[in-house]
Amino acid sequence: MKDSQGHALSGANSASLSAYQAALDQFRCFVGDPVASVDTALQASPDMTMAHLLKAWLHLLGTEPAGPAVARQCCDGAARLPANDREQRHLHAARLLADGHWHEAGRALEDLSLLYPHDLLALQAGHQIDFFTGDARMLRDRILRAAPAWDGDMPGYHALLSMQAFGLEETGNYLQAEASGRQSVALEPHDGWGWHAVAHVYEMTAQPHEGIAWLAPNAATWAEGSFFAVHNWWHLALFHLALDHTAEVLHLYDEAIGGPGSSVILDLIDQSALLWRLQLRGVDVGERWTALADRWTAAAEPGNYAFNDLHAMMALAASGRTQAQWSLLEAMQDAMGSRTDNAHFTADAGYAATRAIQAFANGDHALCADLLRSIRSRAHHFGGSHAQRDLIDLTLMEAAHRAGNQPLAEALAHERAHGRPPSAALRAMA
Repeated sequence: MKDSQGHALSGANSASLSAYQAALDQFRCFVGDPVASVDTALQASPDMTMAHLLKAWLHLLGTEPAGPAVARQCCDGAARLPANDREQRHLHAARLLADGHWHEAGRALEDLSLLYPHDLLALQAGHQIDFFTGDARMLRDRILRAAPAWDGDMPGYHALLSMQAFGLEETGNYLQAEASGRQSVALEPHDGWGWHAVAHVYEMTAQPHEGIAWLAPNAATWAEGSFFAVHNWWHLALFHLALDHTAEVLHLYDEAIGGPGSSVILDLIDQSALLWRLQLRGVDVGERWTALADRWTAAAEPGNYAFNDLHAMMALAASGRTQAQWSLLEAMQDAMGSRTDNAHFTADAGYAATRAIQAFANGDHALCADLLRSIRSRAHHFGGSHAQRDLIDLTLMEAAHRAGNQPLAEALAHERAHGRPPSAALRAMA
């Protein structure tokens, strides 16, 4: 048995292959329930090695606290089964990530892709690792290395294009990024990553009208059955925020981002990030912080991944949960003593950024500004995209202003206007 890219699959039968391929296709578009599909594959053939490994990847790439334990079980199951070279390489990389070694796992997948450039799962898992480690160059280069082996008639080509688009955007090649992203969704309209990549182009080039025109009329397509929809709704909300449409931003939050009450970690990040941006502008968000803090408290495990901790602190600090704030910071201090890559994410940038958010919420704007100035040039070390990490610069600008440090606030505004075209939001904060 072989997958749609022609790779041999140890232990597969026709039924497990069909379900496994469905899971891969769902994951590539961020739609449906790929975990349920891969479970169907394993029911059809418990000896299908790659089904165990796909399930491991699905539990690892969401940064959910329970994910690594499930992934280790999946890896143990795969290790007891026959495996070809490609499958053994997947097993090695997945084990590394399950044990918290993000960079080594990314390198292992890099080597796998050099030998098997048509392995979309390896490319997608590596691409996500590059995102979570903030490695913009590898977001681009991992995909560009494989691209010559592909052509437009190959199954899954849309996913290669959407990943290429995001990598190009994160390295500042906005024209090619937009072209690749548009080509991706033309081939597969449900490719959420392709819609997302083009949205990033419009965010980074301060084109909110174009961003709204890109996302709003097509929401039924990119949101339908998508477990990535909240993030694209978040992008739409940012475009409205840039135009000072705060009522529409709150409407989007209530209808599609935070109001539905998702406790998926990646969705919680978007909820915190949007409410925090509103708070920076002095917008009253009512009791929304309280409900969000409840969800963070129930779903998160502090000290698991620094980028998540930063966004958890926003909800905890904004809702005045003092004990929970200090418990989170203590967990981050413990994390810095671990042997995982998160120790470095936390020490390099995450702890200072999270402490700065607490300081801002508590009214110590001078301390917030000092902390953020110390890490802003290396904030990519703890992951996220340029658009997500923009929150650090926005917070620093507002902290400097509220601390009465007008020379710094004005300098930051001038710096920002040079790097991004002027917008209503920039003028408001200048």
